[in-house]
Amino acid sequence: MIEWWENNLTEQQNGTAKAKLILAMFIFGTIGLFVRNIPLPSSVIALVRGVIGTLFLIVFTKLKKEKISITSIKKNALTLILSGAAIGVNWILFFESYRYTTVAAATLCYYFAPIFVILLAPVFYKEKLTAKKIVCAVCALVGMFFVSGVTKTSVDAQNIRGMALALGAAVLYASVMLLNKRLSDISAYERTIAQLAVASAVLIPYVLLAERLPSLSVNGGGIVLLLIVGVIHTGMAYALYFGAMKDVPTQTTAIFSYIDPVVAVIISAVILKEHIGVLGIAGAVLILGSAVFIELPVKEKMK
Repeated sequence: MIEWWENNLTEQQNGTAKAKLILAMFIFGTIGLFVRNIPLPSSVIALVRGVIGTLFLIVFTKLKKEKISITSIKKNALTLILSGAAIGVNWILFFESYRYTTVAAATLCYYFAPIFVILLAPVFYKEKLTAKKIVCAVCALVGMFFVSGVTKTSVDAQNIRGMALALGAAVLYASVMLLNKRLSDISAYERTIAQLAVASAVLIPYVLLAERLPSLSVNGGGIVLLLIVGVIHTGMAYALYFGAMKDVPTQTTAIFSYIDPVVAVIISAVILKEHIGVLGIAGAVLILGSAVFIELPVKEKMK
């Protein structure tokens, strides 16, 4: 009886955790719809997102009585600074890409990050580049070729620029993923709070030097959208994501993360009425399929 109750409780916890993870990925997938309609420079949006996200997670951890170890943060200070800075610039490039290409194309390019990781991991961590990984990388590259629209008679330079910005963001996100492998004895909340704080600190001087702040203006609607991106798409989504991680297997978390680009592609086509086309859909399937296939465990041969 006790064993049945424990198993039932575990299943309920796993179900709740998966629901949190799905909701977090759905929220992440809608960010392009909101950023597109905020009449502010990408750097300013990124800065506000970082500040609000940091404050939200600090308050959230206090309410949950999660202990934040300053010692752990100090121990990993250099890696956190480098990865946090990469996150800040990554946001600028990603948000800027929305201004030149479709939400679908920008998001699909951004999710090229796992491909960059498998190509760079052998260089930085001496990980073996298997045939499976090479095939996935090639398929993803073909998919990128289809999504880019270079097969058309006239190439849209603006679209290519947007995709290049998103790919730049993907490279930075891949670097964050690689740097995170160096972190030790630090919780997900500690890592994220530190990285968001560093991202904000890096963005402040950039915004002050690069943007003409006195000339910027935003209406009430823009402020509401900015708050939504900061509170819901950053603070709340990260809280849901990390709250689910401890009760969901790593493999499941990796696979579920691709709900984000699928939602973004649907929003791009259905709500924003952005044309994707048959080749674009084929490219999306190749990119996301390759990324998901990489995450699937390899079955060991019978001995």
